[in-house]
Amino acid sequence: MTESDGLIRHPDGKCRCWWPGTDELYLAYHDAEWGVPELDDRALFEKLILDGFQAGLSWITILRKRENFRRTFAGFDPAVIAAFGPQHIEALMCDAGIVRNRQKIEGAVASARGWLAIQERQGFSNFLWDFVDGRPVQNEPRSRADIRPENETSRAISKALKAEGFNFVGPTIVYAFMQAVGMVNDHLTGCFRHAEGKAMGQRSR
Repeated sequence: MTESDGLIRHPDGKCRCWWPGTDELYLAYHDAEWGVPELDDRALFEKLILDGFQAGLSWITILRKRENFRRTFAGFDPAVIAAFGPQHIEALMCDAGIVRNRQKIEGAVASARGWLAIQERQGFSNFLWDFVDGRPVQNEPRSRADIRPENETSRAISKALKAEGFNFVGPTIVYAFMQAVGMVNDHLTGCFRHAEGKAMGQRSR
């Protein structure tokens, strides 16, 4: 296995972005999920909330707990989460299967209420994808140094989400979210998924 400029060549002969390393769960996420254009309103909500829980942690930590999050957060049904009261929040604080951070849990409840308002008005997917004119932004990062932690669009989305009552949606979190849900293709150009991301971007919306 060799590594160069943020690329890792794996035993299967494929070059991949550096960040999943050799963890099988992380590699599966990189190969099948990260960067795939997501248009489903509820799936977008789930990913944004999980990215908020990631703040200060590694994504693999959240990925390993994702099924527990889905169980305790009612399958990320915003209508159910929006109704979580103090007793439910206390129960979540006692659940070792998730990240037990009160501010993040309460932030998820507030964000669910914001999602409901946006969904009723225009649809959450439309709200987000309108920021990139409905198509993934195709970047050409040749090394990890070419990937920035935020951009003008993530700052604009962050500001708009905060105005709707969302929490833990700073520009860096939002940019990581944009990468994950395919709003921007940030697979390194030498990664086998980069070209596939371009093809998917041409078919989205």
